[in-house]
Amino acid sequence: MLATTAIVLAWLVGVAVVAMGVNNLLRPQVLAGFGIPGTQADDPVLRAWLAVKAGRDIGSGLMLVVAVALGTTTLAGWVMLAAVVMPVCDTLVVLRAKGPRAAAYGVHCSTAAAMAVIGVLLLLA
Repeated sequence: MLATTAIVLAWLVGVAVVAMGVNNLLRPQVLAGFGIPGTQADDPVLRAWLAVKAGRDIGSGLMLVVAVALGTTTLAGWVMLAAVVMPVCDTLVVLRAKGPRAAAYGVHCSTAAAMAVIGVLLLLA
């Protein structure tokens, strides 16, 4: 039961990260800035930055999916825990930019916490 729950949650995280990346690539204005103040969806520099972020999200989401699909729960757990670095860094970026704490903690930090819990569940499975 624990293994199945952890695997399903890990799949959901991986697929969600890929979906966010694809969405950012196709419609960057939807997630423009992700909590960084003063950013405008029509800013070409921001659009370029979001395209880079989209590639990172698609690649990292696919790595999670591959680890869950082809690896052991231990491998998937360690990959998930390693991936926690990304939303933690996103949290710090928003906070350093004096962005909304709701975005920093409610989106990025909570994502990091959820991923950490899923990673531990995978290791325990």
